[in-house]
Amino acid sequence: MPHGTSPTRTEADQFHRRDFLATAAALAALSLESSASGADVPEPSNPDRDPLLVTQNPVIARARDAALEVLKPSKAQLQRGLALHRDALVFDTYGFAPRAAVDGPALLAAAEAGATDAEWQNLQEEMGMTRAAAVAEERAEFAEAMACSGVTCIFQNAGEEGQDPLRLMKRLSRFTFLTDMLRGTLVRATRPDDIEAARAARRHCLYLTGNGVPLPQQWSTVEDELSYVRLFFHLGIRMMHVTYNRRNMLGDGCAETANGGLSDLGRAAIAEMNRVGVIADVAHSGWQTSLEAARASKRPMVASHTTCDALQHHIRAKPDEVIKAICDTGGLIGICCIPQFLGRTGDISALLDHIDYAVQKFGVEHVGIGTDVAHTSQHAASVKLPKREKRRTRFEALWPKDALGGTWPRAGSLGWTNWPLFTVGLVQRGYKDDDIRRILGGNMLRVCRAAWEAVPQLTPQN
Repeated sequence: MPHGTSPTRTEADQFHRRDFLATAAALAALSLESSASGADVPEPSNPDRDPLLVTQNPVIARARDAALEVLKPSKAQLQRGLALHRDALVFDTYGFAPRAAVDGPALLAAAEAGATDAEWQNLQEEMGMTRAAAVAEERAEFAEAMACSGVTCIFQNAGEEGQDPLRLMKRLSRFTFLTDMLRGTLVRATRPDDIEAARAARRHCLYLTGNGVPLPQQWSTVEDELSYVRLFFHLGIRMMHVTYNRRNMLGDGCAETANGGLSDLGRAAIAEMNRVGVIADVAHSGWQTSLEAARASKRPMVASHTTCDALQHHIRAKPDEVIKAICDTGGLIGICCIPQFLGRTGDISALLDHIDYAVQKFGVEHVGIGTDVAHTSQHAASVKLPKREKRRTRFEALWPKDALGGTWPRAGSLGWTNWPLFTVGLVQRGYKDDDIRRILGGNMLRVCRAAWEAVPQLTPQN
């Protein structure tokens, strides 16, 4: 079946969602049990029994139901897709570990005590990122969401947007703590081999990205300003944003109207990342900055969570010229799951459209999926947050009017735990198994290996 071709209605109707959900009763328990034990999970004989698709969790169930309604896969397509997903190394090129529900009473107490906006945001963020380590029901939900996704590794957002080293340290500390506390479920990978080892052991892992290049901002020498790149590499950071939405000392962000390109310090930063073994990421960079960064890089680089501007114009999308330059480094683009960026229907079919376009235009070896979304705990719906006064937009945000707006009725089909159905969708589009494996994770792992090879002194010696 050629790319972009959907199954016929007759074929799709042979496998109704009601029958599917009713007969797949073995799902979550088997998946979680197998993940925790490290035992091999048997290949499913048919999709009715596959433990990737049934759950009692209403958040996961609603997302699965929405995606199945869009895709309407035949039983054969579902069977092949789920078996392939189970067998593949799945690597989210940029995303978030499942988020816990916050502690409402604790936030209320903080508000009543007069917490500042910064304190409030910090506390709320820490709860979402770390409560799975301390609260049993959140820990169980975290494990179930990871198991249902079938994701081996997330390139985890582990740095707040900006360049201040102390600010960048916050999320890094939280995800270091989380992986330390959830060792039975989650590993913090620091080398590409760790990712493959996690897959072999049926474990899940995080590979960390810093969301910014750390700069002490003392402006003594270029070398001194960039010295923290290596320090953060030592702390486990393996990818860094060149910019976020705004302009910084390295270049223009994607929301800056000037589109001024990469600075001289930006070129030096790219060279230092190449040298140290950190992947340069231009997902939030302006088009000219992205283009010049790609031309400056001597190692594969990425736009880890983006879309194709040829299909939907958006500040966070990349035009063909920029995507080609990124691909020419040996790198990739990760297609994200934000409906506003995808446009058209803003659903799982739009995600597949962008993947199709990138594959056909630039080659399957240069495409991944960087969701840029997270599963949020089912318990979040019952948490009542105290009201806060209207606040100004954070400096880093700079989202132009309508950049994040719109109504997308089928956005639920892009839920993070729907990764198995992303694979089913690729099967429907006619992709070969090996090409699906590349898109799901093989391409990102290759880029990680290329970055790691930049530092031969860290390569184990015989």
